Amino acid sequence: MSEAVEIRSSVELPSHREALTLHTDDGLDLVAELATPVGKPAVATIIALHPLPTHGGFMDSHVLRKAANRLPELASIAVLRFNTRGTASPHGQSQGEFDHGNAEKFDLAAAVTFAKQRNLPNLWLVGWSFGTELALKYGIDEDVLGAVLLSPPLHRTSEEELERWAHSDKRLIALVPELDDYLQPEAAKQRFSVIPEAQVIGIDGAKHLWVGEAATTSVLNEIVKVVNPAAFPLPAVWLPA
Repeated sequence: MSEAVEIRSSVELPSHREALTLHTDDGLDLVAELATPVGKPAVATIIALHPLPTHGGFMDSHVLRKAANRLPELASIAVLRFNTRGTASPHGQSQGEFDHGNAEKFDLAAAVTFAKQRNLPNLWLVGWSFGTELALKYGIDEDVLGAVLLSPPLHRTSEEELERWAHSDKRLIALVPELDDYLQPEAAKQRFSVIPEAQVIGIDGAKHLWVGEAATTSVLNEIVKVVNPAAFPLPAVWLPA
């Protein structure tokens, strides 16, 4: 790339991509990838938790893929993605079987353990739909700064699990589409009211799957605003060095 590039859809900006295998405490190998900045250190890290695998969710779901394609270069953010147990994507299939968000606690823990072993900086969970349930249920016990939730349905998360966040210094930010199929902004504000410090941000015009470049851009900007605010807002055009 030698000319200015408009950032949209399938654009993949420079990053160092490393195919990985994560190892869980219950003996499974998970397919993963780490994308890091080229020629500069990462200032923060997101650990991406994908949507429901029984409904097509995986580590290559479009918002998470675009985060890995853009954020290392544009915001100096490392992006760790992985397929939870039993999940297959173009990157491959993880061992094990889907366990409805129960044994997946070992998957999340394996990703955090890897990130810490690599000395990746300032760890954040970014969950999407089913991934938000894993973040809410198990992220409170992990060594992370907090979680950014995309389209949280709050189907599997109990009130007791939510309330645990109220007694933590971890940050919690929920990005809720105006037209979400499961939980819309006003209802989300009520559900998250048990956590006084939680931020619920409604995204106008967006739907649960964040379809379209405008929705994706809104999500990635909100993530960057939390994880590395110095890089906010993201540029619409990339100029190679």
